[in-house]
Amino acid sequence: MAELTKICPTSEVAEGTLKSFEVGPNVIAVYNIGGTFYATDNECTHGAASLAEGILEDDVIECTLHFGAFNVKTGEAVQAPCFTPLRTYKVVVQDGHVMVDLDKTAAD
Repeated sequence: MAELTKICPTSEVAEGTLKSFEVGPNVIAVYNIGGTFYATDNECTHGAASLAEGILEDDVIECTLHFGAFNVKTGEAVQAPCFTPLRTYKVVVQDGHVMVDLDKTAAD
């Protein structure tokens, strides 16, 4: 059975927004896209910038440091200068909380 880590209540991330949360040594960005939750590392793979401060449009997060972008659902880098994919996490919503499996990607 997967070990899930509680990140936040679903009410803390309004639809169409994202927010970052410290989870042990990790900082996780949680996104609410159309009522479905996604989670990625919060740090851009191109530069040390917080994606939670970025611009979320549909399922793409744009980093405000160099304007690279990632698909939130897959982690795929979709706009230069970002080329390295973003780490995604498997998300489960349980009892009104966003839970993530820190050992599994969204694709697992």
